[in-house]
Amino acid sequence: MATPPALNWSVDNCTIERAMGILGEKWSLVVLREVFSGIRRFDDMRVRTHIPRQVLTNRLNNLVEHGILRREPYREPGSRVRHEYRLTDKGFDLYPVMIALSEWGNRYLADPEGPPIEYAHRDCGAELHLAVTCADGHLIEKRREIQPRPGPGTRPRRPPEGTTRPETANGSA
Repeated sequence: MATPPALNWSVDNCTIERAMGILGEKWSLVVLREVFSGIRRFDDMRVRTHIPRQVLTNRLNNLVEHGILRREPYREPGSRVRHEYRLTDKGFDLYPVMIALSEWGNRYLADPEGPPIEYAHRDCGAELHLAVTCADGHLIEKRREIQPRPGPGTRPRRPPEGTTRPETANGSA
């Protein structure tokens, strides 16, 4: 069997890994689910999610620190100033990720009654579905038609310790 060409690429600057460093923890995505659903206040998130207080504080701080959420002050009569959490443009750019996760979960993990959440087009009310298209506008219907390839930021993989040159695509040096 031939060695996969991807073994020649470094993953030191992988943007998927970097994104998962911010979003790859369960509670971060649960917090985003809440904010996308219009739940913006700390206490409301705690009631709906049962996230431990310190964990929720940490996740909100992380999402604010990375510019995905912003704090918006508010004050209930007779109370101290508190904050709501609102999506930034960077946060709204995660909508396709949330829809993709929801579609996958709805397909494979929903209860027999059906999915607990659907996303709809605000103007017409029709249910949303993600579609993959190439830059030329072709709809990709079969996932096997998708092929990862080196991008402009690809770096060659460093040879393993003790070798003088990287392996070739067929596995020989």
